Amino acid sequence: MAEQRELNPETNKMDGMVEKIFIASAGGADMEAVEEVEAQAGCGLRGDRYSSRTGYWTGVDECQVTLIESEDLEQIRLQTGIRIENGEHRRNLVTRNVRLEELAGKRFRIGEAIFEFDRPRPPCKYIESITEPGMTRVLVRNGGICVRVVQSGVIRTQDPIVVL
Repeated sequence: MAEQRELNPETNKMDGMVEKIFIASAGGADMEAVEEVEAQAGCGLRGDRYSSRTGYWTGVDECQVTLIESEDLEQIRLQTGIRIENGEHRRNLVTRNVRLEELAGKRFRIGEAIFEFDRPRPPCKYIESITEPGMTRVLVRNGGICVRVVQSGVIRTQDPIVVL
């Protein structure tokens, strides 16, 4: 995988940021790239399927917001040819230069919003039914994480990720 930067102990800031933001209006709906979105405390991202309670896993195994590393997506595309750049991964935020597992047990700010690590987010078999064969397999080790929205606020692409 591509080299990623560590947390800067002086600023609590990772050299990382949000590269892309995706939302889907309902379970199975195409992911839509947006430049900014409002994170709503206790709910998720405004306009996203889990915030509006219309996601496939609503009430079963839902996440308020999901993150995935862009470096992992690049490696998947290069090694397998599976289309994964335009939201096919079904995650909300694509990060750059952040080891997501290092956010475990932490709160962090993106833009105006504050998030809290919830758990790893492995892929499910459902994802293949709305994308392409092999998607579940390629995301097994690189499925991203779930986070909770602790404080509402607008987040934008290019916003830095700051550990609190």
